[in-house]
Amino acid sequence: MHDGGAEDKLAVPYAFVWTSNFEETAMTPRELFLELQKFDTPTIANAVEIAQGKRSINGFTRRTLIAASPKLPPIVGYAKTARIRCSTPYDPAQRRKNQLAYYEHVAQGEQPTIAVVQDIDEQCGIGAFWGEVNTHVHWGLGCIGAVTNGSMRDLAMMHPQFQCLAGCLSPSHAWVQVVDFGGQVDVLGMTVADGDIVHADLHGAIVIPRDALTKMPAAIDLMARREKVILDAAKAPGFGMAALRDALAASDQIK
Repeated sequence: MHDGGAEDKLAVPYAFVWTSNFEETAMTPRELFLELQKFDTPTIANAVEIAQGKRSINGFTRRTLIAASPKLPPIVGYAKTARIRCSTPYDPAQRRKNQLAYYEHVAQGEQPTIAVVQDIDEQCGIGAFWGEVNTHVHWGLGCIGAVTNGSMRDLAMMHPQFQCLAGCLSPSHAWVQVVDFGGQVDVLGMTVADGDIVHADLHGAIVIPRDALTKMPAAIDLMARREKVILDAAKAPGFGMAALRDALAASDQIK
């Protein structure tokens, strides 16, 4: 995250979470987000299941996304939603009005943010909304990344710390325009409301329910301890079905 930007603009009160030794510890939203950035999105997906006590086929992207910078660390932020269209001509004055209103929306409220943008064209990705200009503009407004079913371009010229996950690439911006913003969007099967907490990396993106957020560190810790028993057994000499059964049974007993 950039100096004096997104991570410093969190406006939510203190949250209480359980640490690995299960002592209640006060963490600011900034601290919580920085903690969750240490883990890849599959780990976060597993932890959400533990925190909510159930599995689900909802709340995450269901198709492969292209990461503009696969080596960037995971991103965590509050969703800023928008819908775009690229296939039809626009009135320049109306397009600029919508564009500025959208940027104002991105700049306001809780930060850091992640832009979650649904391309509503029948053929998604005809024109790229994301490229050199928009990644720099969004970064400057406290937005650290984007998730879209649409396209991106200018990969080598994007802001180097801005992670963009897109459905495809396109050399053109075509008639790209913001249709509306701040509502509910669907990006590759992930339904997102404005203000939802999103975690994303090269694997895709997932919504962290707000009522699960404060449980996430403890859920990650529990998952890691359960998995360690199995992994240690699998890496040990003489591993076989008997050792696997014992490890699975021992893992199930960890609370």
